[in-house]
Formats: sequence, C-alpha cells, structure tokens
Amino acid sequence: MLTRRSLLSLLALQLSAKTRFTMAGMTLPWSAFPFTRALEGIQKAGFHQVAWGVNHAGKPLLPLNADSKLLARQSRDLGLRPIMMFSTINLEAANAVEGHLRRLDQAREANIPFLLTFGKTTGGQRDAFIESLTKLAPQATGVTILIKQHGGNTGTGELCARIIDEVNHPSIKLCYDAGNVLDYENADPIKDIPKCAHQIRAFNIKDHRNWPKDEDCGPGYGEIDHYRLLEPVLNTGLEIPLTFENISQPLLPKPTAPEQVDRQAQRAREYMETVIGGLQL
Repeated sequence: MLTRRSLLSLLALQLSAKTRFTMAGMTLPWSAFPFTRALEGIQKAGFHQVAWGVNHAGKPLLPLNADSKLLARQSRDLGLRPIMMFSTINLEAANAVEGHLRRLDQAREANIPFLLTFGKTTGGQRDAFIESLTKLAPQATGVTILIKQHGGNTGTGELCARIIDEVNHPSIKLCYDAGNVLDYENADPIKDIPKCAHQIRAFNIKDHRNWPKDEDCGPGYGEIDHYRLLEPVLNTGLEIPLTFENISQPLLPKPTAPEQVDRQAQRAREYMETVIGGLQL
C-alpha cells in the first residue's frame, strides 16, 4: 500500500529534472576468469564504470583484510570508474556490523560510492537486519549502503522500502533488482516498483524467465518490460547507475571463453541504452 509519504515523494520525483542513468559492467559474469580479464571485457563492451563482483578464478576478489586500492587502480587504469562493491556479509549475521564497517573502509579507500548488501530476513531475522542497518548508517560517511530484494522480508521493493523508511537515514537506500522480484517471489516488478521508487538509488540489471525454463538472464531476454520498469524513476534529478549483474542468454550453455561474455555484455549495454534513449526523448 502506498503511504501518504510515498505518494508525496513520488510526486516530488515526477516534478524533478531528468534522471542521469549510467552504465556499470559488473565483473560477476566473468567470475570464471581473472579479475583483470573481467575489466578488459567490460572496457571492450563499451562501459566506463565497473561494479566489482565477489569471486574470480575460484578465489575471493576482496577479502576483508585486503587493500582495495590495488583493485581500484587496476580498474581506473583501463578507464573504468569503480561504482559499487558487495559486502559479502549478511546483515543478520553475528559479525554483520564489524564486517560492514570494514567494507565501508574499503569502499572509501577505493572511492566507491555504493556498498551493496542483503540478508535472509526470514522469521525473526528482520529485527537483526534492521538493527545492523541502524548501527551502520551513521558510520557510512561518503558511502551509500544499498539493500536489494533477496527473498523473505526483502522479497519485493515495497518490503525493502518499509525497512529503509524504518531505519530513516540518508545513507540507507535501495538497489532495485527486478529479476529477483520475479524469480524469488513470482511477483510483478512493474507493479512493485512504484511503491519503492522514492528510495531507489541504483539497479542490478537482470531479467528472468519462468518459461520454458525458470532462470535469470540478460535484459531483454526475459519477461520484464524494462521500459515500464524505469518509467517511475525517469525524473529524479539523480545519477542512478545500472549495474549489469546478469547478461546471460536463456536456455543456452554458459560461455566457456571470455570473448563470449564480452559480446553478451555489449549486447546488454546496447539494449538498455536503447530503452533509456527512447524513454528520455
């Protein structure tokens, strides 16, 4: 249900300047290959921003005790601005606050503006989830902590927005993941997104198909209408990055060569540029 506050926020968004959408290739689709090869593929695919994944070539990309400056330098040497990184720690975990504080330090060291996180939030875990965010929010100087849909009490954007409204701090916002809404909840993201648009500061771009096989896929290959998806956030006056988490082709085998991933990434970028270009005419 839309609250009066949400309606007023949506009205304010609609009266604002156009949103500046930016595109960030996420290294996740190249997880089977070294991080440096992922960066090369993202550059070849025409991106100017990068979102760091979790693992590469069978090893964690950025352990908690690692220096993030090296990864940042490798990214920027190829003309890629690092825009987002994963926390890799669930918000309901016992070490959530300590672990996220370290991730915030790493994000600041690399000059990364967004830290992406989530959790299980099932049963009584919602309270622990919110408690962690409440403790972290005042410490997130220079970094915005983004939660996203991940099932349970964060299964939809509407549920995520309720959590964000409850925490009530400008450092806690939403990264909208339409693929997860359709996948985990079998809910329609087009009906969901107006209920949380006032809290969105980024997107994890992926699509999803329920038929003929239940699987996530690259944008434009699934059942989600990205024109309708972006419409509620067209006039925020903000810069909103689109991070390309899943660019795969449904039903077909996974790529075995990095060049195949490069081509998928370029197609995904061109598709979303077409969508945004048409909407912003």
